[in-house]
Amino acid sequence: MSRDLKEKVKNSRFFLNLPDDFQFPSSSVEQRILGEYGAVFAAQGVIVPKTVMFKNEAEVSAFQSSAAISNEKIGGIEIELQTPAMEALKKAIDEAAQNNLTITPRGKDAGRRNYSGTVELWASRVNPGLAHWVSKGRLTEREANKIRSLSPAKQIPEIFRLEEKGIYFSKDLSKSIIYSVAPPGTSQHLLMLALDVGEFENARVREILARHGWFQTVVSDLPHFTFLGVKESELANLGLKKIENGGWIFWIPDI
Repeated sequence: MSRDLKEKVKNSRFFLNLPDDFQFPSSSVEQRILGEYGAVFAAQGVIVPKTVMFKNEAEVSAFQSSAAISNEKIGGIEIELQTPAMEALKKAIDEAAQNNLTITPRGKDAGRRNYSGTVELWASRVNPGLAHWVSKGRLTEREANKIRSLSPAKQIPEIFRLEEKGIYFSKDLSKSIIYSVAPPGTSQHLLMLALDVGEFENARVREILARHGWFQTVVSDLPHFTFLGVKESELANLGLKKIENGGWIFWIPDI
């Protein structure tokens, strides 16, 4: 982390809510991840890692093994979350049902994921994107093949570098890949504190989820909700700020 950014974070309310011995990002990639996905590190009543990015499956497995986990079938789909997050979700589902509403997962990978799953999702955006930009003449086949040959960790800065030139890798190729999928090892789903919700467009569903500690924290990833474990009125005290994007509200680190 740059010295200025590190001092800015250390002087922020957000810093006070980070885990003890939190390892500050040293690379520009990890710094960006902290700013974009970092709200989860302030979550209360659950465990969060002390690093921004897991390097491999072993690190993910070790973290997940250290957490209390609950498994429930919701909307016909098996979902695993940290137990406090699951208990809050079940209460939200019950409240929704009382109002003739449903809260269901948006697919089989809506909850807990493993490292290899994040690698597959990353590739599902990178590989079609590379093919597209080669066809448009923005990349050569040689450049694309070089990126394809890299490990996921080494691909990340290369993709970010291309996006600085307007060569985007989101699903619709119109914005950064991080608004479509998380780089390998950085997904909040690895922490078992995220759920992709099928009914995300329903404002009443969003209100119910918020009452039970679930909020949107990744700008432009509309189905994605993060368990923060507090009421909305307490989020600012965690060092998070509310921003509006396209009429949607997100909570991100105030750094």
